[in-house]
Amino acid sequence: MADHKPQQPPDHWLVRPETIRVIWIVSIVVLAILVALDLVIKNDHPYFGEQAWFAFAAWYGFGVCAVLVFVSKVLGFILKVRDDYYDD
Repeated sequence: MADHKPQQPPDHWLVRPETIRVIWIVSIVVLAILVALDLVIKNDHPYFGEQAWFAFAAWYGFGVCAVLVFVSKVLGFILKVRDDYYDD
């Protein structure tokens, strides 16, 4: 009899390196377009007046995302449970 090795299922399309590269490129292009549109479309809140920062929404979104990642890492460290927790 011939050796029959079980076939590996193909990788999911989201874990392939070429797909990840495309997702990064598309994300960067979209971000660049949105920041560039901030030069054309001025929809600043009147409260800020002339003190409004360039691409404030992009910087604010990045900052909030970075804080969320940091807080989740700290919470994960605090709330982590041993691997053999249920064996006791």
